[in-house]
Amino acid sequence: MAGDVQQAPFVKQLAANDRPTRDKAVASLRTYLSGRKSFEEIELLKLWKGLFFCMWMSDRPRTQQQLAIDLAGLVDVLPDETALAFLEAFWKTMSREWTGIDVLRMDKFLMLVRAYLNASFRYLAKIRWESRRVEKYMDILSELPFNCTDPKIPNGLRFHAIDIYVDEIDKVDTPRSGNIPLDQLLQPLRKLQKDCPTKVVRTRAKEALSDERLNDWENPDSNSLRDEAEDDASDSEWGGIDG
Repeated sequence: MAGDVQQAPFVKQLAANDRPTRDKAVASLRTYLSGRKSFEEIELLKLWKGLFFCMWMSDRPRTQQQLAIDLAGLVDVLPDETALAFLEAFWKTMSREWTGIDVLRMDKFLMLVRAYLNASFRYLAKIRWESRRVEKYMDILSELPFNCTDPKIPNGLRFHAIDIYVDEIDKVDTPRSGNIPLDQLLQPLRKLQKDCPTKVVRTRAKEALSDERLNDWENPDSNSLRDEAEDDASDSEWGGIDG
C-alpha cells in the first residue's frame, strides 16, 4: 500500500507553478482522502511533503489564505480511521520543515498552522469530544509542537501554537458552553508550564493558561450572569422625564 499516494497523479501537481493546476490537485486529493480508511505513515509523510510545497508555491495573500482554508478543509472529509494519523503527519512535517521557511513565506505557514489547529478542534467537536481520541490528539501535540525537550522542534512553531491555542478552541465553541473537555484540552499547555526546562516557554504557556476566556468555560453560567447584570443595569438607567 505504501506507494499508492506517490503514484497518484495529483501529488506532483500539488507543487505546480500555476494556481489552477494546484487547485485541481487539492480537489482531487479531497476526493481521494475521503475514500481511504488506512494509510501507512510513510504515505502520509510523502503526501504532506507535497502539500507543504503546495503552500510554498502559493503567492498573493488572498490566494494563500484561501489555500490554507482549503488544505485545512481536508480534515473535514477524512474518515475517523485516518484523521489523527493525517494530523500527526501535518505536525511532523511542520516540525521538520519550519526552520527552512524564509521570512517572506513565514506568514502563510503561520496561517496554515492556525487553520490546522482549528480544523483539529473542529474534528474533535464533530466526534463529540470522544475522550480516547482527544487524549490521543493531546499526546500528538505534546510529542510534536509542544515538545520542549526535543531540539528538533523549532521554538517558532512552538510559540505560535501556544499563542493561538485558546483562540482556536474559542472559535470551535464560541458560546463557551462548558460542554467541552477543557481540562483535557489544556493538558499540553499545563505540561509545558510545569515541566519545560526553558523559562521563556514556561512563561508563554502560563500566559496562555491565564487567558480570561478560560474562566467562561470553567464557569459556564458567567456569560449569562454577566448578560443579566448588563440588562438590569440598562433597565435601571434614567430615561429622562416622560412628557
